Amino acid sequence: MKRHLIAAGATLLMSAASAQAEGIKIAPAGSTPTMIGATENFSGQVSVDIKAAGDSGKPGSVGLVNFMPGARTAWHTHPVGQLLIVTDGKGWVQEEGQPRREIKAGDVVWIEAGVNHWHGAAKDNRMSHYAVAYVKDGKSTDWKELVSDDQYNAR
Repeated sequence: MKRHLIAAGATLLMSAASAQAEGIKIAPAGSTPTMIGATENFSGQVSVDIKAAGDSGKPGSVGLVNFMPGARTAWHTHPVGQLLIVTDGKGWVQEEGQPRREIKAGDVVWIEAGVNHWHGAAKDNRMSHYAVAYVKDGKSTDWKELVSDDQYNAR
């Protein structure tokens, strides 16, 4: 009898662990391809790794974006805003009509919905950040024109 109770308890625990494991999805490192930033949305050498585990269906996207020195996004806006978490290097972010601002590893940047802006690496440094963009009506980003060298180099 005791042996049957132990076996039943072990089966119950294994079933519970199995059910919990099904609620966690892990995307192994390197399981998603690295994409080169589209030339209509980025200037310079930029790579993007979309970070997702499973088919979450959540209203947003997360990407690890790596900018080589001088590389940057085009001007763009987000319908719900964007969160940047700088993980390495030094770069710049600029809101249209405002001076560019330095960002560096450890900085967290929130960009309000509808704010026209760009971000990227500083002239002599590379920069990496996680970019979290939220989706509204099926869209997370409204891309605009490329940032010119004059705009990029202006202080």
